[in-house]
Amino acid sequence: MQQPSYWRRTGTLVLIALCLLLAGCSSALMDPKGVVGETQRSLILSSFGLMLIVVIPVIVMTIVFGWYYRRSNTMAEYLPDWAHSNWIEAIVWLVPVVIVAILGVITWKSSHDLDPHRALESDVAELEIQVVALDWKWLFIYPEQGIATVNEVAFPVDTPVRFRVSSGSVMNSFFIPQLGSQIYAMAGMDNDVHLLANEIGTYNGRSTNYSGAGFSGMVFDAHVTSDADFDAWVAEVAQSPDTLTYPEGYSELAERSTFHPVEYFSDVTPEFYERLVSSFHTGSDPDTDTQDAPRAPAVDSNEAYQTTDNQADGEAEDGQTVSNEAGE
Repeated sequence: MQQPSYWRRTGTLVLIALCLLLAGCSSALMDPKGVVGETQRSLILSSFGLMLIVVIPVIVMTIVFGWYYRRSNTMAEYLPDWAHSNWIEAIVWLVPVVIVAILGVITWKSSHDLDPHRALESDVAELEIQVVALDWKWLFIYPEQGIATVNEVAFPVDTPVRFRVSSGSVMNSFFIPQLGSQIYAMAGMDNDVHLLANEIGTYNGRSTNYSGAGFSGMVFDAHVTSDADFDAWVAEVAQSPDTLTYPEGYSELAERSTFHPVEYFSDVTPEFYERLVSSFHTGSDPDTDTQDAPRAPAVDSNEAYQTTDNQADGEAEDGQTVSNEAGE
């Protein structure tokens, strides 16, 4: 009699422990503060609800069948020769097909509506912020304001923001969960994502693509403010004694660091972001100024194949000559 009581207590304690652990999980995705995040939440809930149409009946029938066809129930009908039912075949095929068709339509529509490269409709002028993923920190450049920050970004509420995203190192992923889509940051590529926050607050941003030992420290605060507070923040950054130059200042900032503190730069080299992205296209070191570096001339594929064939023929002739000389 004591053993069942022991297992019940153990099970209860395990259940309580699991509930406490689950309470610590982040609910950022289900608590959006932007139009893109709200649309994504609706998509998640719609897809989840449609899939429950299949899952819930299966769970219920498993419990009901197990209870009804138990050994002690003499009322249950036993049909050892039963093999087919048109009704069951129709249900198990038709219902999933309808669900998949609906999910397909929803996915197709949402894929276009949530295209991260599509500008968001708004009466407010769009703000551009350039983002560079480094080891292991985030650099934010405001080309219109002529300032830059590290591990902190700010923008006004109800203002569409275009984040142009690239990397000065390995591939990363830029993500503000409560505002919307993540986007990959890759060296030499100019990616972008459009977001709009509709509630003032401070939201956590992070990298969602493992990038080495300091990955856990690649976090930043995204401050959504009023227009007046944003102007005050820009003025505060503009008072910083530090400036960010390319390539000298960039090479120093790009050095590896973990849990890098917030930094403000009151001035940035013009076209800093564009020059950094283009530096990878020439195959040269991003720590050097490559804005005017010459690029390798394009080679026609037919000429390349012809050159390769000629080289191969030449090598074959040389080999034949060596063989003949050895034979002599």
